[in-house]
Amino acid sequence: MLSKAKVAEIVKKYGKDEKDTGSVEVQIALLTEQINELTKHLKENKKDASGRRGLFVLVGKRRGLLDYLNRSDRDSYIKLLTELKIRK
Repeated sequence: MLSKAKVAEIVKKYGKDEKDTGSVEVQIALLTEQINELTKHLKENKKDASGRRGLFVLVGKRRGLLDYLNRSDRDSYIKLLTELKIRK
C-alpha cells in the first residue's frame, strides 16, 4: 500500500493540481509506484502466488492506460515513459 503522503506527492508531481487524481498520467504514476513496491515484495517472498497475480493485474491496467495515452496524447506518453523509466 502507498502512504497518503506518497500518493499526495505523486499527484502533485503528475497532476494538474493537488486534487487531480483521475487524470491518466497520475493513474499511471500511481500504478507504477505500486508495481515497484510489489516487485520488491515478490523478490523477498518468492512463493507469494496471489501477490504475483496481483502484480500481473496491475501491469495489465497500466498497459491499458498507457495505450490510451499513446493514442490520445503522444507527447505526454513519451514524456511519462522517460520520467517513470518505463520501457515500451
